[in-house]
Amino acid sequence: MKKQRISILGSTGSIGRSALDVVRHYPDRFEVVGLAGHRNVDLLRAQIETFRPAYVAVSDPRALEQLRTMDLPVTLIDTESPLVTLAEVPVDTVLCAVVGAVGLRPLLAAIAAGNRVAVANKEPFVMAGKLVMEQARKRGVEVLPVDSEHNAIFQCIHGHEQSDLACIHLTASGGPFYGRDRATLADVAPEQATKHPTWDMGAKISVDSATLMNKGLEIVEAMWLFDLSDAQIDVVIHPQSIIHSLVEFNDGNILAHMGVTDMKFPILFALTYPERVELPMQRLDLTTMKALTFDTPDFSAFPCLALARHAAKAGGTAPAILNAANEEAVSAFCNRSLGFLQISEVVDSVCNGCESTMAYDLDSVLAADAMAREAARKAIRQWASA
Repeated sequence: MKKQRISILGSTGSIGRSALDVVRHYPDRFEVVGLAGHRNVDLLRAQIETFRPAYVAVSDPRALEQLRTMDLPVTLIDTESPLVTLAEVPVDTVLCAVVGAVGLRPLLAAIAAGNRVAVANKEPFVMAGKLVMEQARKRGVEVLPVDSEHNAIFQCIHGHEQSDLACIHLTASGGPFYGRDRATLADVAPEQATKHPTWDMGAKISVDSATLMNKGLEIVEAMWLFDLSDAQIDVVIHPQSIIHSLVEFNDGNILAHMGVTDMKFPILFALTYPERVELPMQRLDLTTMKALTFDTPDFSAFPCLALARHAAKAGGTAPAILNAANEEAVSAFCNRSLGFLQISEVVDSVCNGCESTMAYDLDSVLAADAMAREAARKAIRQWASA
């Protein structure tokens, strides 16, 4: 069997670590060519020693200098955009698991190089999904979703015509504050917001799940991945997180994707597609499930979902503005310089104060991103001084 050559952008994050756990199960199937991290030098060093990649990139210059002193058997990428450089290295699949807008340029670089991409980072699709998919079609590059919801949809629609689809239902656990009134969330701390009830995820996505912004971002991602309008995408609360999403067809039939809450399953599917490879892990035991329940989102308690829906409908650079404002607000919340309820208020303020355009080119997207970040930082400073 020819080994699949892979690079992992974001190897020290939760998705990257899960991906490397998958690789451990299949030493004869995968060859790790490149790893990229940010500043977790100790973990990255351990990954280098275990998986022996040819190339390593870090986005933090101080981390690069630390790695230089360790005399590791690897080529350290020292360019102006190290993640972009690594993404351009020819491989079979680039797993894009970098958190936030910083993942956009590497994703586009991987596609431009003709590398198949497995995407766990939804922010590039929120910012520039039209551009990403246009470039992928132009280069003939497969784009495989790793996000559990989009991976589920991808599997459910496989073999069906686009015209067969009526709508999709994105499931949401509801996060750690499901069922709570907005008035009870004023004193929420980062430790509470990042304690997700069913998934083990990084801080940023955990907070997004707590505000339901994550589902809003997934709406935009799904629009571009599956060529759907915002009106064809629904969000339902499903606290058990057993059904990862559903696809409804024109004839009224609905297909649901079920599985355990472990990202290793969609990661393996994306890395080995179109094969289905057995993963020696816990399987879903149907006899242990006593109830599968569904509910409608509470838009008054969690207004971020409504804000994202509005940006999705507006199109153009509106989702990029939304995403940038949210990233800044979530970062401020995690740093304790902004309250939990103020995340949505900052995003709302920025979305209303920054004029969007219908442009989809990279320069316009990045300009909108920069404008929104500056507006968000100003709003955050005002909240902190109030």
